[in-house]
Amino acid sequence: MTPKNTAHISTRLLLALWDLGGTQQEVKKGQLTKRIVSKSQKVADYQGSFEELQNQGAIAISKKGYSLTSPKGLEVLGEGLRSSEFKFEGTIIGTWAANALVKWISQSDVAVVSADVPVNGNGAIVSYDEFKSVALEVYDKLNQNYNLDDLVPIYRIRREIGDRVSREDFNEWLLEMQANDIFQLMTGEIPDFNSDKRDDSITIPGVGLRSYAKRLN
Repeated sequence: MTPKNTAHISTRLLLALWDLGGTQQEVKKGQLTKRIVSKSQKVADYQGSFEELQNQGAIAISKKGYSLTSPKGLEVLGEGLRSSEFKFEGTIIGTWAANALVKWISQSDVAVVSADVPVNGNGAIVSYDEFKSVALEVYDKLNQNYNLDDLVPIYRIRREIGDRVSREDFNEWLLEMQANDIFQLMTGEIPDFNSDKRDDSITIPGVGLRSYAKRLN
């Protein structure tokens, strides 16, 4: 197998893993290999690609299955699909591959464009655990750089994370962090508090506007 073919196989592997929901859950090994390994191939033919992608940080491998990491896995997949050299080999393309490409194109604003947003990590946030990690990183950076005495304006956290997460998911996951005693969301006056900053804060139904986040020990 030539290096050129290996690059094509890696992109095809990532596309299949993404299409099977590998960014949200672990995909069983048999489920993935059934999709990508043709009758004329063996699972061993893909071993080098699996190892290379794991070393790149694009995928995670466990005893039971595979998962596509975010943002690295999405970035590698996007680069592979955009490569002028990428093509499917043979005369017949599996229906799954065609449908996966259509889905990728329809979701390209999330899967590709978000990777260009100049924010920590450079990729779409697709889970609560990932959001929690990024939100804490952003909180610590803002609190340290601007000496905010542990009270970080919520609108600044939202703007720092930017388009990596939808407004709805930001609100839901930030409230979940409060429910899990990670953040305490607080009221308080913010300098030059205009309508844009208010909109980028968070309003809790039945409770009211919350302007600041405080990290709990």
